[in-house]
Amino acid sequence: MVKRIKLRTLLIGGCITLFFLVLLLKVFWIQVVSGEYWHEQVVAQVEKDQVILPKRGTITDRKGNVLATDAPAYTVVVNPSIIQEYDLENEVVAKLHQLLKTPEDELRRHLSAKDSKGNYLVNREIRNGGWKADPEVKAQVDTFKKYLKDKYEVIGAVDTVQESKRYYPENKLASHVLGYQRKDGTAGMGLEAYYNKELSGTAGKLLYQRDLKGVPLQGSESIYEPAQNGKNLKLTIDDTIQYYIENAMQEAIAKYNPKTMTVVAADPQTMDVLGMASYPNFNPNTYGSAPLESFRNNATQSIYEPGSTFKIVTLAAAVQEKVFNPNETYRSGIVRVGGWDIRDVSRNWGTLTYLQGVKRSSNVGFVHLGLDKLGGEKLKNYINNFGFGVKTGIDLPSESAGAITFHTQYKSEVATASFGHGRVQVTPIQQVAAISAIANGGKLMVPHLVKEIVNPDTDEVQTIQPKEVRQVISKESAVQTSSYLEQVVSDQEIGTGRLAYIDGYRVAGKTGTATKVVGKVYDHSKDVVSFIGFAPVNDPKIAVLVVMDEPNKSVGGGTAAAPVFKKIVSQSLQYMGVPKTGTKANKTDGSAVKTVDLPTVPQLTGQVKKDAQNALLKQGIAYETVGKGSKIVRQYPEAGVKMKSGQRIYLLTEDSANMTIPDFTGVSLRDTLQVLTLMKVGVQVSGEGYVVSQKAQMVNGKRTVSVKLQPAKETVTGVKPEDTPDQATGVATNQSGSAAKTGTNLKPDTKTDTGTDTTANAGTSVRPPSGGNSAIADEKSAAAIKGEDN
Repeated sequence: MVKRIKLRTLLIGGCITLFFLVLLLKVFWIQVVSGEYWHEQVVAQVEKDQVILPKRGTITDRKGNVLATDAPAYTVVVNPSIIQEYDLENEVVAKLHQLLKTPEDELRRHLSAKDSKGNYLVNREIRNGGWKADPEVKAQVDTFKKYLKDKYEVIGAVDTVQESKRYYPENKLASHVLGYQRKDGTAGMGLEAYYNKELSGTAGKLLYQRDLKGVPLQGSESIYEPAQNGKNLKLTIDDTIQYYIENAMQEAIAKYNPKTMTVVAADPQTMDVLGMASYPNFNPNTYGSAPLESFRNNATQSIYEPGSTFKIVTLAAAVQEKVFNPNETYRSGIVRVGGWDIRDVSRNWGTLTYLQGVKRSSNVGFVHLGLDKLGGEKLKNYINNFGFGVKTGIDLPSESAGAITFHTQYKSEVATASFGHGRVQVTPIQQVAAISAIANGGKLMVPHLVKEIVNPDTDEVQTIQPKEVRQVISKESAVQTSSYLEQVVSDQEIGTGRLAYIDGYRVAGKTGTATKVVGKVYDHSKDVVSFIGFAPVNDPKIAVLVVMDEPNKSVGGGTAAAPVFKKIVSQSLQYMGVPKTGTKANKTDGSAVKTVDLPTVPQLTGQVKKDAQNALLKQGIAYETVGKGSKIVRQYPEAGVKMKSGQRIYLLTEDSANMTIPDFTGVSLRDTLQVLTLMKVGVQVSGEGYVVSQKAQMVNGKRTVSVKLQPAKETVTGVKPEDTPDQATGVATNQSGSAAKTGTNLKPDTKTDTGTDTTANAGTSVRPPSGGNSAIADEKSAAAIKGEDN
């Protein structure tokens, strides 16, 4: 018996020992051999790594009006398990098809989806039509949810998950400038793409330990790295000027139905782009439904032969080189170069002075200037110095460089280049930079669209300063060239740009009509018509280019594009508060011209802010909105008052005395005092006339604005009253010693443009080369002229 007990004890002891050996081996295997694997498993179950998405930066215009921002969006989700349990598939499919326009067969696949074990899934996103949908769709889905709950007592069959998406509150306005953001977060084009890194920000993360229910464990350490939100962009664009541009374009498109149309407006002093628009355009909120051709920004990506608007370069170069004598004469009509005839539109002008040739846009006159007086090398150097043939450096993606490829040894190529044809292809933004260089005293500037980059987390502001490329011509030559271009507009008898004349403002400009190349030949049924100019000549505030591609009527730049320029610039100058000169215009026959009837102030108090603003925009009345309210509580001037020239309406949307002080630059003292009184703000005044500067400060606990005034003449012209009349005009004398005629006392009459903004295609025998460029060779390359080789 004892022996048997001992055997059992040994057996049991051995088993226990073996068990502990196996257990120790298993522990060793788990902790040592497979320790890293099991550690990762525990971490995966206990630790939660949560990504914190940053907010994409907001894009505003120069006044702070939002053009692009993040807005709430909702993704529709369904629960196949619940839907199948209550047999609701047919009803859910029918309703979601109606709301989301998702195909029914696709919806059925979602509602019958199963996992690997054959169980219906509990969560499926409806990406097609239900991904990042608008709040209106969410409201409709919520109504359907309530219906399912009330009728079937079912909860959770259909729901929405809140996300965010890019929202463009002004819809199509400035769409090519802004670009768009896809639903997957990638940027499509425009500023969204160019500044994507700045706008995107950096994602943060939160790392913490949790139990199986997801509750954070007490005493556990967490790691928090905050997200860095995207930076905000404040643009040079003014949404009001952008509205004026697109509204004027719509009227022109309705009348002429062009294939494409482009308008660019800029401050010539800084090359701040004030507005930029291309047609056809698109709505960034619904970019997926727009045709492919809508996404091309013609202002920076399209190249074209500019025609006569390019003559501004030849003219400026001739003035700078002192070879332009406005009173010297030449025989217009036709000139033979390199075995080919280059003609003016009209052959009946006879002998012209060179100034008359500028005003009539004579091709022959500019051939003499470019080929005979300047020569090929000098002309090409000036073209290059004005920035053609290279990218301007504007902050938009995919900018084109254009092409300046004429050969200076070929006289005929130099001749056609001198008036914007042949091997001269440019972009609209290059043209605007060039005319701005003439307007601002000879400085070529880099165009830009972003004024400030603001970090919303730190309030750090990065200001984008204007950047000068080079001095192209002297200030004196720029002033003289401007005076000649002014006469293209002001001369109501022969000026091709007479329909761009604006009563009360001195306008300089140039028309252009260029026949397009189709294949390898000019197609005289297809034109590109344009107008380029700036105003006021004495103190340029805005430069504008208008380009129409293939209008449906046989019209020149003076007829089709100049009136568009006039409407945009006249509205913009009034909106900018630029006072008119006050001089009365007269026709060349001495009879008085009917002055513009200024509008009466409409009743706006009590209206919704957006409605009031739209009404003023349509009437072309300048306004300033003060406050952050949604309705107009007060206005100045009061309704029924006759507006003054250059006056604007102030719309107050709050009663609070903490409203932002508007910019009163250029405003009369009376209007400034009235608005500040309505805002309950004190005023300190120095000087007399119009406001030139202001500074807000606290005085004895009350908000006060100190304003500095200057007399009207000094405000408008920059010339002090004690200056002599000759100093004040700023008009250069011609080479005979007499002052060049400015023609600012003229006003357009009812005459129509006769197409005198001439180009090489007005009866010339020029052959474009292969590749669509428009160039001809001289007598040394007759084979190329005949098309026998390239």
